[in-house]
Amino acid sequence: MAALSAWFWNERFWLPHNVTWADLADPAPGVEYPKAGHLLSALPLAFGIFAVRIFFERCIAGPCASILQIQTELSRRAQPNAVLEKVFTSITKSPDSRHLEGLSKQLDWDVRKIQRWFRQRRNQDKPSTRTKFCESMWRFTFYLCIFIYGIRFLWQSLWMWDTRQCWYNYPYQVLTSGLYNYYIAELAFYWSLMFSQFTDIKRKDFLIMFVHHLATISLISFSYANNMLRVGSLVMCIHDSSDFLLEAAKLANYAKSQRLCDFLFVVFGMIFFVTRLVIFPFWILNSTLFESWEIIGPYPSWWLFNSLLLVLQLLHIIWFYLIARIAFKAIMRGKVSKDDRSDIESSSEEETDTIPKERLKMGSSRGENGSNGHFGSKTWSQNHNNW
Repeated sequence: MAALSAWFWNERFWLPHNVTWADLADPAPGVEYPKAGHLLSALPLAFGIFAVRIFFERCIAGPCASILQIQTELSRRAQPNAVLEKVFTSITKSPDSRHLEGLSKQLDWDVRKIQRWFRQRRNQDKPSTRTKFCESMWRFTFYLCIFIYGIRFLWQSLWMWDTRQCWYNYPYQVLTSGLYNYYIAELAFYWSLMFSQFTDIKRKDFLIMFVHHLATISLISFSYANNMLRVGSLVMCIHDSSDFLLEAAKLANYAKSQRLCDFLFVVFGMIFFVTRLVIFPFWILNSTLFESWEIIGPYPSWWLFNSLLLVLQLLHIIWFYLIARIAFKAIMRGKVSKDDRSDIESSSEEETDTIPKERLKMGSSRGENGSNGHFGSKTWSQNHNNW
């Protein structure tokens, strides 16, 4: 283990030339530099955040949903059938034609009846609007609070106004309590998301989000271990600036406030574009790639850090493509066929299996909302429901 630890914490990988761990181990009295061991405190905090989330969703978000009259939809349950249930849980939730024909002969059921059973059975596991509302309200609250904290902290920091300050006197940059709290809180939250991703609402971008959480945790951890906290704090603040707007748009949609939902989504799209595709590459990446090269020069962990930032930028481009495609279809055609992040199956027959049929009318009475009636259309509303 000692040999493995020595290999992993090789100074020539982590630190610039002519800098050793010993140089950072014994700073002047009252001065502290980041240490990798500090990161361990994020793990118990992550479980604490997860516990707070459970309390928040049950005791705060739940009552808010009730006030807004957001109830759990009652879906028609599939007829109990041991054979089909075994296939559903052990083999496939969406049987192909071969399985359907075999089950049809075995049960003496019509193929269409079997398809309907599987559709209804899948719908039993579908998250309700109330569940989505509570999840989004928790994320909105955290993202908004951490963004306010971050922007207040960075407003007084020199490196927010001059990114070259991120690299002057590096790596001998003092760790302040505000910077420590900001970093550990963000790291703990993303660890909690990593844990809860397997129990939260499942979406088609599960793998992309998994890569995002992994890249984010790696970026925060790497930047903390080699004291790139200044530029790291800028990266976190940029991302938090649009995340809470998306969650706010979801909340408005679940509350059936279509005008507010459309407005917030448009604002989110604009902020996302400005922060992720303009400020991030031309301000942050410019500093990490070029200003740091000029001031401290490259070294192995510098290459890894920038590679992770470039992966993050690639994900930004993918997400903005999905956002732009949804908005473009809504504006040009007045409808969206299907959200690429949808976690809900859609078919006309499946919709009729849901008991509260008022949902089928959602949007019809609001067709003039939004932009020339497009954003208020039924399909656009369903698209928001699929976030």
